[in-house]
Amino acid sequence: MWAGNPGAVVQRGLIAARSSSWVVVLSGFFEPVFYLASMGLGLGSLIGDVPTSGGVEVPYAAFIAPALLATSAMNGALYDSTWNVFFKLNYGKLYEGMLATSLGPLDVALGEILYALLRGLLYATGFMIIMQVLGLNLAPTAILAIPAVLLIAFGFAALGMAVTSYMKTFQQMDWINFVLLPMFLFSATLYPITVYPDWVQTIVMAFPLWHGVELVRGLTTGVMTPAMIWHVVYYLVMIAVGLVFTTKRLRALFLD
Repeated sequence: MWAGNPGAVVQRGLIAARSSSWVVVLSGFFEPVFYLASMGLGLGSLIGDVPTSGGVEVPYAAFIAPALLATSAMNGALYDSTWNVFFKLNYGKLYEGMLATSLGPLDVALGEILYALLRGLLYATGFMIIMQVLGLNLAPTAILAIPAVLLIAFGFAALGMAVTSYMKTFQQMDWINFVLLPMFLFSATLYPITVYPDWVQTIVMAFPLWHGVELVRGLTTGVMTPAMIWHVVYYLVMIAVGLVFTTKRLRALFLD
């Protein structure tokens, strides 16, 4: 189950990335930047200030920037933990070779997830620099958004890999995009959650991205609340569930 060497999987991913197209990698970074430029700076000049869940009003650009940061980390982590994992699992047969060595299923699962985190870290760091230049980090606690974003990326990568391990066709992978789009649009990313009726708010609060958005927004705006602890717990549960199911699935596929 565990050889204590997930770094070998990460190293293999980095070596393989040398021959991949960096345009594809950078595209995931520029998408939230374009959203911020068009909606945060453009539309934000018409909207003005909006209230956060903590009751503090902030400029619209400062409201959506942390949400886009959380979304960027989610997208970066999910890309590597879903589509890339799907190809390696069903077509490249890479994991069969890995598990034929001393590596165990947990090494492979954790190594792939840690590699996915590198993309999330890359996106988050670049976007945080842009936020700082534009003056959208409103409190010193904004620096804590980096580890918070890594937690978000870890949660989505772990759960994404677990779900992908059960998929057999490319058509099934389309369900991931089907889930991501409404989650991005309705997770209080572009407007406060209070615009919804109470029953809709309850549904939105079950979305993992909403917890990430609220966590990062609280840190970048300096509006710290006890509820942020529950956002962290939510992602720790996601990580645990994802690792458990991925490990069991890899073991069932290749070792049992």
